[in-house]
Amino acid sequence: MTNQIKTGYKQTEVGVIPEDWEVKKFNELFSITAGGDLDKNNFSLIQDEKYSFPIYSNSLSDKGLYGYTSEPTQKENTITVTARGTVGFANARNHEYSAIGRVLILTPLVKTNCFFMAEQINNRLSFANESTGVPQLTAPQISTYDIALPPLSEQTAIAAALSDVDTLMGELDKLIAKKRDIKQATMQQLLTGKKRLAGFSGEWEVKRLGELLDYEQPTKYLVSSTEYNDHNNVAVLTAGKSFVLGYTNEEHGIFQNLPVIIFDDFTTTSKYVDFPFKVKSSAMKMLKPKNEQVNLKFLFEKIQTIRFLLNDHKRYWISEYQKLEIELPTIEEQTAIATILSDMDAEINALQQKHDKTAQLKQGMMQELLTGRIRLIGGNEIEERRVGKECLR
Repeated sequence: MTNQIKTGYKQTEVGVIPEDWEVKKFNELFSITAGGDLDKNNFSLIQDEKYSFPIYSNSLSDKGLYGYTSEPTQKENTITVTARGTVGFANARNHEYSAIGRVLILTPLVKTNCFFMAEQINNRLSFANESTGVPQLTAPQISTYDIALPPLSEQTAIAAALSDVDTLMGELDKLIAKKRDIKQATMQQLLTGKKRLAGFSGEWEVKRLGELLDYEQPTKYLVSSTEYNDHNNVAVLTAGKSFVLGYTNEEHGIFQNLPVIIFDDFTTTSKYVDFPFKVKSSAMKMLKPKNEQVNLKFLFEKIQTIRFLLNDHKRYWISEYQKLEIELPTIEEQTAIATILSDMDAEINALQQKHDKTAQLKQGMMQELLTGRIRLIGGNEIEERRVGKECLR
């Protein structure tokens, strides 16, 4: 039994879409060219009055910025698409620029909203890898792909809605960065004793980390299976950048003597953990205070300010790291400083959670708007908010 198509929709090569949407191939919508070579005589890594136009080498991190030129080769209101490596990632360009290397430039042949089209490419298309080596996307390949195309007014309304969410996330990013900078400056002042909190005075003691912290090996807490699932309850951690590797359903060998510092014995990176967990690697230590005169949160923040040179691939805690000396105030001052830094962390985490929820909101919006399942229509007219300029014929 086939699913019945809702009234006002139709089945197409790209799935079910509204009846007033079209399906077009890329070569019907765009003139497609490849990025050129870098003009080293007209290039600067620094943007200034002369070299003011960006040069893009891809459409990925930092929007693919490579440098700057004074003589752009591409017009505004076009789209760049990464054509090598992680292929198919698109960015709308509302300014003049140059493109070099493995980049495809899509110049509209019909009136189109470039921001909408870039979102459609990124979220609704999957490009097949037609080579056995590094993935590549060529102009002839992309020209044959189909894409769903709403009326221009609806493209503009969808683009405006998604752009509003992007703007909110951008503002949250700036605020999070600002709060992190403030915390970093506060740490530099309070953790070194350069600035003292009201009511505290006196000299700080010099102590070795090994005098302040006991360590435990992670053997009892190693996860047995790496078949993680986000629906499980127990986090599997690493002290490295990724931190949470996944979630396990294993109920034995869970570390619960919290809070604790997990310390990577090879890289000396560390994380402050206040929730139950298991670990994947045996190359770490669990660090706990030796006595009640040590505030673990204060000590963790203090450790983050240590500059330690890695000179060999070996385990460092016993051989070197625990012998490092730090200056330590009284437990009362430690606790007061730790409370201030914890409050800052809580504020940053709340902003990050808001950012993540906004990103999820956008993802849900894209699933509905880019497929036409939800229409931005008031009465019989599609909403006429605008974002930037349309790409013109």
